[in-house]
Amino acid sequence: MNDDVSIGRARDAVETEVIDTISVIATKRDGGELTDAQIDWVIDRYTHGSGGGAHVAEEQMSALLMAIFLRGMNGREISRWTHAMIESGRRMDFSGLRRDGRRLVTVDKHSTGGVGDKITLPLAPLVASFGVAVPQLSGRGLGHTGGTLDKLESIPGWRADIGPAEMAEQLERVGAVVCAAGGDLAPADRRLYALRDVTGTVASIPLVASSIMSKKIAEGTGALVLDVKFGSGAFLKAQDQSRELAETMVALGEAAGVTTTALLTDMNTPLGRCAGNALEVAESVEVLAGGGPADVVELTLALAREMLDAAGLTDADPAEHLANGAAMDSWRAMISAQGGDPDAPLPRARHTETVLAAESGIMTRLDAMAVGVAAWRLGAGRAVADESVQAEAGITLHAKPGDRVRAGDPLFTLHTQTPDRFGAARAALTTAVGIGDSAPQPRPLVADRVTVGP
Repeated sequence: MNDDVSIGRARDAVETEVIDTISVIATKRDGGELTDAQIDWVIDRYTHGSGGGAHVAEEQMSALLMAIFLRGMNGREISRWTHAMIESGRRMDFSGLRRDGRRLVTVDKHSTGGVGDKITLPLAPLVASFGVAVPQLSGRGLGHTGGTLDKLESIPGWRADIGPAEMAEQLERVGAVVCAAGGDLAPADRRLYALRDVTGTVASIPLVASSIMSKKIAEGTGALVLDVKFGSGAFLKAQDQSRELAETMVALGEAAGVTTTALLTDMNTPLGRCAGNALEVAESVEVLAGGGPADVVELTLALAREMLDAAGLTDADPAEHLANGAAMDSWRAMISAQGGDPDAPLPRARHTETVLAAESGIMTRLDAMAVGVAAWRLGAGRAVADESVQAEAGITLHAKPGDRVRAGDPLFTLHTQTPDRFGAARAALTTAVGIGDSAPQPRPLVADRVTVGP
């Protein structure tokens, strides 16, 4: 169906019920359920307005978001809110992708974000090396969590902005693409996300779930694997909250015809041995070369198995393609296809400083949030959406929980282009580490798997 026609019909449908913005706000303010027509109307009028008709103003949508934040939404409301955001723009369609006369299966992955979470970088080419198409629409970092596009943009020549036709061609030829989402993909979410950020309504499970899933469903992937994190460095700290978010998103995906599963993963400790853009690219290349930190390899393989299972390749062993070079070949092809030079040296910071251990013992704790904030203060992240980041900035971790350290040993190396940032970064790390006499109890990196049904 033509996109413009489908959007137009959605607008016509809501005209059969007399709706006004104040009544929609009041319904949710008082704990009531919004009807499908109310949800369709308010999302459409906020995003597009209507020629000569009512428009939902910023302050009115702010009030509605706060009412949703406080009162919540039931499953039907969340599903319809997500649907309305999808219908606010264009849907992508990869059903026609072919290679050697064979239809390509599409599988995507989304992470709720964390510190040192570079998993998309080795994961996308690894899965693509098995003949699966991986259309990875990613974003940039904000605050303590790094962005996939920021990391890849540290590779000389690599570009994030490619159009739908080029994206489809690259998927058919290379198998994987990591790029920025176009402005016409769920444009309602783009506006709502910015508004939530300045109205204190970000941490709402209905709003988070609909934000993520509207973009992923509109992207047109056939299957989706979610990495939903919990812990100090995660968006949601408590595991039960992360489970609720995972269950909500899996249900939304399945209802939309997208095969969806989720892994609940621990983000109390940073992933890998570094946090920062170019630093994380270098570590990802180590994984693709068959090495790299054990936790990064473990999570990459766990998510790869989920994605390959969703594509019907239940007997595939992703570890083989890390060992035999197939994943590295796929990485090089993916980077080159988007203008990057996989052989070019990555940028390195002009200034470094080492933080030393104050006492001897066994590291019992390494707080992910503290490390993320320190990396952000060094220039690896941004405080507002349009702020630039330093490709070179970040932190190298010399020890992780369970490691024995001696007083005077290096704990962190700080990297930045602007040395006046060192003080603020050191301050963020003052309580990041615990040192004790015995090793902490091991915690599983993958805590659970969430699916629909038994």
